[in-house]
Amino acid sequence: MRVVTVAATQFRCSDDPAENVKTAERLVREAAGKRATLILLQELFETVYFCKDQDPAHFSLARPLDNHPIIEQFRLLAIELGVVLPISYFEQDGNVHFNSLVVIDSDGTVMQNYRKTHIPDGPGYQEKYYFTPGDTGFQVWDTAVGKIGCAICWDQWFPEAARAMVLMGAEILLFPTAIGTEPPPAPAIDSSGPWRRVMQGHAAANVVPVITSNRVGREVGATCEITFYGKSFITDETGEVVAHAADEDGAVLVASFDLDAIRTSRLGWGLFRDRRPAMYTKLRTH
Repeated sequence: MRVVTVAATQFRCSDDPAENVKTAERLVREAAGKRATLILLQELFETVYFCKDQDPAHFSLARPLDNHPIIEQFRLLAIELGVVLPISYFEQDGNVHFNSLVVIDSDGTVMQNYRKTHIPDGPGYQEKYYFTPGDTGFQVWDTAVGKIGCAICWDQWFPEAARAMVLMGAEILLFPTAIGTEPPPAPAIDSSGPWRRVMQGHAAANVVPVITSNRVGREVGATCEITFYGKSFITDETGEVVAHAADEDGAVLVASFDLDAIRTSRLGWGLFRDRRPAMYTKLRTH
């Protein structure tokens, strides 16, 4: 029996990065107080979601991975609390920039870097202006709590990403996120239902729990505004939502899973036994 307690968090970001980091640390501490040992913060939590606008001044928010002060702060927090922390950040590497994530293990080890694979581009979500598509490939981290797979926001809409990580050994999937309303001229759709259901599908199709953390609240840019809807959630390995938030600021969700029991269930379903990779060559084309 390998029981792990996981947590998803969500909060409203302000224009003050120091305040946002302070809030993130407070929520991590709260989750650890609820016995969570794997705690997920939302995408790019240090700042407001700057991709609403194309403004070259925002490139100054990026920093290299080495000696990144926020990663160092949460590394020390992981050691203090004995928790595993996926940390989303805006990465500078020479002349290019990435939407990136590292996992900090409970002993403070900063594990391998992941760079977001799928980069959206649309009204209010102009990420292609800032982020080069990731060159790391999908990653799985062998942590103190088990093998975890993490991908970032738009990645979560692609079943290939979830399947790839589970084929690499992931026992839990985590998705830090920044998603909300669609500014004009985009259609005024509510994406929150499909957003949740696609990840419930990842859980059921791969027989693994899924943890998702989204930011919440209204953010006004120079050209548009977005209301991030929160609705962070945790599913079990069948896709059933076992914990969820609404649009509250400062939510902390927890759930516990027996990874050994889930592995037995995954084998019993036969979904990986009956795969036919030779039949999927079309997936390598557009």
